[in-house]
Amino acid sequence: MWSAERLRSLIPAGGLGEDLYYYPSVGSTNDRAKELAEAGCPTGTVVVADEQTAGRGRAGRGWFTPAGAALAFSVVLRPPEAPADDLAPSGPRAPARRGETAGWTAVGALSVRDGLAALGAEAEIKWPNDVLLARRKAAGVLAEAAWRADAVTHVVIGIGVNVTPDSVPGPRLLDYPATCVETHLGHPVDRADLLAGILASLERWTAGFRLSAVLAAWEASLAFRGESVHVEGEGRAWQGQLSGLGPRGELRLRLDNGDSLLLPAGVMHLRPVDSGPV
Repeated sequence: MWSAERLRSLIPAGGLGEDLYYYPSVGSTNDRAKELAEAGCPTGTVVVADEQTAGRGRAGRGWFTPAGAALAFSVVLRPPEAPADDLAPSGPRAPARRGETAGWTAVGALSVRDGLAALGAEAEIKWPNDVLLARRKAAGVLAEAAWRADAVTHVVIGIGVNVTPDSVPGPRLLDYPATCVETHLGHPVDRADLLAGILASLERWTAGFRLSAVLAAWEASLAFRGESVHVEGEGRAWQGQLSGLGPRGELRLRLDNGDSLLLPAGVMHLRPVDSGPV
């Protein structure tokens, strides 16, 4: 059953989501969470929607969230004092243009991975922000941070998971081959239980957050590691072997001529060379 009462009943006292806002339909859970954050809501506030009419992914792309089919939610976090370099992929001011941080995106992806593992689904994380089942996209993460000078005031982590077949976009909307949790597992999935599992993992990952530990866990689940990949963005393209992650969540790419590159997430897009068209 999908209702505000059921969702709140699954949240432990004092846990993430104790302050929970449920909407049958909303434009974007990230946008609503940012409004609440700017109004002073406490850390751990969660915004959940049955349907998003203007869901957002990376680089301004839309995120398909039809009613009754997907899991879409955003979490407001207010990180304690921490070195800016422990939050940002390339120094304290680099994420300010887009409000994104690699470490918090990874935290969201790892939490989805853990929530799916509890259901018996083994997921991988595709750089920089997607969660894959059987090499097809099942979830995405959009982390946006607000800065004051060199300090983070709050982070909003938005997560969308394709749960039922109706949540998978049609070919016209796809930017990468997609699937859903129920198709992968072969049986129905309770969205409320999946939300509770992801939030429980997110709470563990955000307690005492350190980028080095997060990136080590991400690298252990990194999709296409050791494979030939194609990366493009900002008017350029590269092809080489995906050899791992850099110290700020960059992609470590070994080119065919033997040179190595570190590519920041930015507006980069990655796919394995043998993936073919969507």
